[in-house]
Amino acid sequence: MIKVSHLSYSYPGNSHPTLEDISFEVKDSEVIALVGQNGSGKSTIGRLIAGILKLQKGSVQIDDRIYSKSDGLRGNVGIVFQNPENQIIFNRIDDEISFALGDLASNEIEQRIQNSLKQVGMNEFRNQDLYSLSLGQKQRIVLAEALARRPKYLILDEPTTMIDSQGKEKIYQLIRKLKDDGYTIICITNLADEILMADRTLILHQGKIVAKIKRTELVQKSNLFLKYGIHLPTLLQILIGMEERGIELSLKDYTIAELLNNVEKKIKHGC
Repeated sequence: MIKVSHLSYSYPGNSHPTLEDISFEVKDSEVIALVGQNGSGKSTIGRLIAGILKLQKGSVQIDDRIYSKSDGLRGNVGIVFQNPENQIIFNRIDDEISFALGDLASNEIEQRIQNSLKQVGMNEFRNQDLYSLSLGQKQRIVLAEALARRPKYLILDEPTTMIDSQGKEKIYQLIRKLKDDGYTIICITNLADEILMADRTLILHQGKIVAKIKRTELVQKSNLFLKYGIHLPTLLQILIGMEERGIELSLKDYTIAELLNNVEKKIKHGC
């Protein structure tokens, strides 16, 4: 469990705080989406939870430990940023992943490299130079590096922003698998389709949480996304249109093709 309590933060030189009195909880094995326009403070929240930024006001509780000041990086929290090239240090994949593992025994490091690469589907690329890989492949290596530390919690800070559509889909598949495997994930995003992978979505606006929306409430509260300038996922737009026409469908992990197939069945059977 992660519990954020009354978190406020100001960057030096800014006339207004980036975050004001932020409080929320993330349950174990839950996926939370933090959304908001640029400058809303969502990435700052991720960095404060991970221990990259020093806490100024408020606290972060991770399981039974409460942090009210800077204690360095949290060992059970992994974080991945939007540009993998800003996180990569080495050219060899083994060097990159083992660097995150500190002074573990060599056999343990080898096992963790194998397991983490398998988790992200990158085993076959192990002997390639990192800088020869695509951005999407690099991002999966960076995620493997985070997973090798065996964190309980993952913070994904706009992990697909710089990746092409094929690479995005691979990351989405991986996030769904990690969710099924019991990881607790905070996904910081500006991309509408990533909202659909979350159990709950928190909307940030000018440093404050202005809405907390459960997955089951996405259709009913879709106006809140529009109010705060957040583009609706295509799938959600279709569901809203169907509901306006009297066709109600539950929000599941549909692809658009699967959704349209279900709509067709509803129509054939008279809804």
